[in-house]
Amino acid sequence: MSARARRSAATAAAVLAPVAIWAATDPLLGHPLRITDGEETLDLGAAPVAVVALLASLAGWALLAALERFGVRRARAVWTGVAVAVLAVSFLPLAGDGLDSGTRTTLALMHLAVAAVLIPGLVGRSRVHS
Repeated sequence: MSARARRSAATAAAVLAPVAIWAATDPLLGHPLRITDGEETLDLGAAPVAVVALLASLAGWALLAALERFGVRRARAVWTGVAVAVLAVSFLPLAGDGLDSGTRTTLALMHLAVAAVLIPGLVGRSRVHS
């Protein structure tokens, strides 16, 4: 599989993973994902979950491609470090107010699912067939 095909598949899987978690949590278990900020409440549906995962995946892919294109030594290792740092920072908003424990847990699982698919999927090596 070419690097482009592998990375495209990883991006698609990174979008589907949190949507599957949303589907299990909201429609199946009946726990809507809600963020409350004062008097406003934001209900998270499948579309925003998919869009955020897609944007994060494409940004990660773009950064990796730029590092590789400009010849950054050990581009994949550098990118992996950045990806892990971004994952860690993505948990900071989950510590704030406005989330019940179910929503907080579900969002944390979504973040981990995207990272678990995307990090190895984007940096993995293509197999060379002989």
